[in-house]
Formats: sequence, C-alpha cells, structure tokens
Amino acid sequence: MAVPVVDPSLNPTSAPDAVVPDPADPHGRPRRRPGRADALAIGAYVLIGVLVCLNYWVDVQHRVSSHLPTDHSWFEWLFTHGAYSVRHLENPLFSARQNAPDGVNMMANTSLLGMTIPLAPITLLFGPQVTYALYLGGALAATAATSYWMLSRHLVRSRAGAFVGGAFLGFAPGIVHHANGQPNFVSNFLLPVIVARVLRLGRPGRWRRDGLVLGLLVAYQIFINEEMLLLTALACLVAVAAYVVQRPREARARVGGFLAALGLGGGLALLLTAYPIWYQFNGPQSYRGLQGGVFHNWGEDLMAFVTFARDTVAGDEAVEKTIGLTEQNTWFGWPLVLVALAALVLLWRRSLAARIAGVLVVVFTVAAIGPKVRFNGVETTIDGPWAYISDDLPLVEMMMPTRLTLVVTGAVGVLLALAWDAVGGSGRPRVPAPRTAADDTVAGETVATAPSGPPARRPWIRPVGYAAIALAVLPLFPRPLPAQHMDLPPHFITAGGWRPYVPAGRTLVPVPIPSNVHGLPTLRWSALTGHEFPVPGGYFIGPNELGQGVFGAPNRPTSTLIYATMDAGTVPALTEENRRQAVTDLRFWKASVVVLGAHPREAVLRDLMTGLLGPAQRVDDVWLWDVRPLVD
Repeated sequence: MAVPVVDPSLNPTSAPDAVVPDPADPHGRPRRRPGRADALAIGAYVLIGVLVCLNYWVDVQHRVSSHLPTDHSWFEWLFTHGAYSVRHLENPLFSARQNAPDGVNMMANTSLLGMTIPLAPITLLFGPQVTYALYLGGALAATAATSYWMLSRHLVRSRAGAFVGGAFLGFAPGIVHHANGQPNFVSNFLLPVIVARVLRLGRPGRWRRDGLVLGLLVAYQIFINEEMLLLTALACLVAVAAYVVQRPREARARVGGFLAALGLGGGLALLLTAYPIWYQFNGPQSYRGLQGGVFHNWGEDLMAFVTFARDTVAGDEAVEKTIGLTEQNTWFGWPLVLVALAALVLLWRRSLAARIAGVLVVVFTVAAIGPKVRFNGVETTIDGPWAYISDDLPLVEMMMPTRLTLVVTGAVGVLLALAWDAVGGSGRPRVPAPRTAADDTVAGETVATAPSGPPARRPWIRPVGYAAIALAVLPLFPRPLPAQHMDLPPHFITAGGWRPYVPAGRTLVPVPIPSNVHGLPTLRWSALTGHEFPVPGGYFIGPNELGQGVFGAPNRPTSTLIYATMDAGTVPALTEENRRQAVTDLRFWKASVVVLGAHPREAVLRDLMTGLLGPAQRVDDVWLWDVRPLVD
C-alpha cells in the first residue's frame, strides 16, 4: 500500500532546467515538466510488472495462480462480469449469473467495478485471462509510477530517491504477495494521489478545487478497493494528527480551509457513492459482518518483519510452513529493517516527514499484532490490541489486523526515498531551495532531508549510504509469480453445444457445483464463456439464514452429497430420499441440464449422478443429464 507522507508547506524542486513556472499556483512555486528521468522510471516499472506476470504470459489461456487459484478464477469471473454488464446494459451492482437463482451482491464483494467496466472492451476482445494478466502487471507498475510522482513532486529532490521509493511502494513484498490472485490489493495507484491531496488541504484560496478533486478520487477508489481506502484514511488521520502535534501554530492557520475542503470532498464522494454503498449493505444478498469474525485473529507475526518473502529473489517457499500460513504483508527482510531504523534515527531531528513516517510505523505495527502476539509461527498467550476489540464492532468486524501493516509498507517506502535523498546531499554542498511566504510555516525545518546550509564534505557517506540502501532492497526484487496449468472448459461449453438445452430463465448445473473449495474448474465455465448461462453455487460472500456473511452459497443436500462423494472417492448407498432431494434441488436451481466434464473424480461423479438422475448421454466431450422432464 502506498501511503506517502507529504508536508503541504514545501514543494521541493530539482535542477533549474527541470522546472517551469506554474501560473495556477498563487505562490509562484515551480512545477516540474516530465522529462527523460520520469520516462525511464515508468519504463522500468512496466518491465518489472511484466516480469512479475511472466509465468502467466507464457501460456495465458491455461495459467492461473498456484498460490490462490480460487481467487484468480474469481477475478477472471469479475472481469467477465464487467464486460457482461456493459454488453447487456445491466446493473453492475448485482449479478444473477452466479449463485442462481439468488444471485450475488457485487458491492458486498470485492468486485473491482472501477476497473472491470472500463476494461470491458479488452475482455470482450481477448477474454478475461488476457485482461487479468495485463491488468495485474499494469496495476503494480501504475502504483509505483504514481508513488514516484508523489515523491519526486512533493517530498524529495532526488529522482533516484523517488525511483527507489516508488519501486518499493509498487512492488513491496507484501504487495507482490497479494498479486497472487488478488489484483484488488495491488490496485493502489490512486492512493498516493489521495494522500497528497489530503495533506495539501487548507492551502489559501484552493479549498474548493482541492475538495472537489479529493472527492472524485475517493469516490472512484470506492469502486476499486474499499478496504485499502479505509487503511489510507486511517493513515492520513494519524499523519495529520502527528503534523498538528509537531506544528500546532501552522495547523491552526490552516484548519479552516482544511475542514472546508475536507467537508466538500466528503460530501461529493458521498453524493456519488450513496446509492452503491446503500446497495452494499441493504440490497439483495447483502449481509452484516462475517460469521464468527473469521479474520479477527489474523495478526502479523513479529518475525515476519525480518523474513524474506517467498516471491522475492532472497525468499524461500519453506517460510510458508511456519509463519506464512496467513498473509505475507510485511516480510521486509532484516537488512531493510536495519536500514529503515537507521534512516529514522538519522533523519528524526531534521525531517518532519521522517518523524511522521516513524509515527505511522509504530502505530500500525502495534495495531497489526492482532488479539494474540505471534512469534515465529507460535501464538503466545500475550494479549495484542485486538483482544480488547469486540468481534462484532461494525466495519472493524471484517478487518484483518495483519493488513494494517500495509501502512507500514507505505511509511518504509517514504523513509527509503528520504534516506536516498539525504545521502545525495551529504557529500557535497547544496544551495537551499528558494523560500516563499508559504514556506515560512516550516519554521526553518524542511521536509526534505537536506539541511538548510551547505554541509561539510564527507565523500565516504554517499557510496556507503547508497550501498546500504541497495543491499537492503535488492534482495526484495520480485520473482515471477508461481502459476499452474488449468484446462479450458469442455468443448461442449466453449463451442455453445449447451445452447439447445438451456432456454432463457433456466440454469446449467455443472458437476461439481461451483464453490470456494470444490468447484474451481466449473466456475471458470461461466467466466470463460462470457456469463452466457447462469450457474448455481459459486465463489463469493453472501448471507446465511441469519444474515451473516459466509463464503459461497449455503449447501443444499445434493451439493453436499456431491462434495462428500468427491472427498471419499466412492459412491455412498443412495436412497429414494437422496433422489427426491436431488429433484427438489434441481427445481430450486431452475435447472435444465446437468453437465459433467473431464475431472479427476469423473468416474465416481458419473456413477453418483447416474444413481440420482438415471443414465447420462455422451454429448461431445461431456456427460449430460437433461433434467427438464424431472423438474417441469
């Protein structure tokens, strides 16, 4: 997560030939013109994004994440949902193409509507597999690029420092870990811009414009990832509080404009998203919290901070057998932890941004511990902060404590950029940047790390400092994400052989019925055919009989029997009650045909369905039961 810290009082600039006046800035401060360094930085980020997704591009039609194949398939289905909504001009907030006949509330799930809808043309032309791989690498690179923009325009003078910080913010180990099947958690390209806007609120004469821009950004981020927006809001709250404590006089001078802009932005965001948010909590198939507070005990293991993640060049798959069983959100490795701590100590006195970053590190590290302290894979008896938080507290009940460390990732990225910038200014004299009336609010202390006067020459500092930072971040360079082969749906499905059997208003029941455990291949039947037929079951979060959120559709007797038979590998003794329940379930699903394709348990599943429904037909490359005579 990119959570940069920006002092709104100073906009550092680089060499005189790299800036042009900005006539829109009432203070006359310079604005940088994009140059070759910017193009090289963005190009490098794009190449890293391609590298991360390389194993998908080798055979994009047949590859899914081997770490989270279920989530990967869900997001392929989501890209198809966006395309289907555009093509048929249907409400994108709901889908009846999964979990038939009840459907799925898309706002109550991680639907990524802010990107699946704009990318609909690519999905319609090339399929969701191509869209998924293209978007995943592009989102990583875009987050690094916007982080680079924020750092180079608002925080540091060194383009190289901004590049290092941007690369870390876009491709940090915790971010790349989520790239394994969860592109919504790498879609952070708006967050650096949102943070920059929040911490620049209150500028004289700019509150209307700043508020409107912030409101539009926040509204759009809601349709990308609400959880990351919530984490960013918490980070901004802490950062602003830290600024107020350290600069009370300047804060008082800005509070009126800040609150006015914030109110305007919040009002606009609420106006634009009021109905979707209402639909999320009150629309069909909405729910209240997750059953049992399932994520509440997912705190960050303290050893994770100094461990190398699996998907880095220094990482090892073995770590997942000990402390990597939940999520890998930090995993900085011990060299980076040492460098970050050293940078924080050395910059503490002369950099306001470093102090705010340090506050974020401490606050969100403690907050991410969870209800019990974990150390090296062992849950201790020591209470963590979440032990004192109720499991049913609204919004908090669905949060995962370990993900709060994504804010720490943002703060560490800022510290890296500040440290590189400080090293660059330590070996040679530097002329202070021109100050304006607005800059006087910093009271003689700049946000950037360079001191206000020429420092003493210490030529050894630069090579040592650069080497330390490089040795800390290079082991974290990402490796291509692990991928596994996944067969395409049967030819009967992809060629449209099912059409004569599935009239409008009826469903195709794949065996096994799609679920978050057993039905991964059959969920892709829907995703890779453009949602042309509805299916029962699925991979989503919906309400149980108590209105609590659960994963997947509540099992019916027939789906439970199918899953139990798959697990056992043998067909149980079937009764007339089993057959009666099968017909009842097929009527509930509005089924017209049951289809079994190639599957590791194909033989036993065929025997089961034959025992329930009678002999099957062999049509093309599937076994088919036309159940319309049974359910009509």
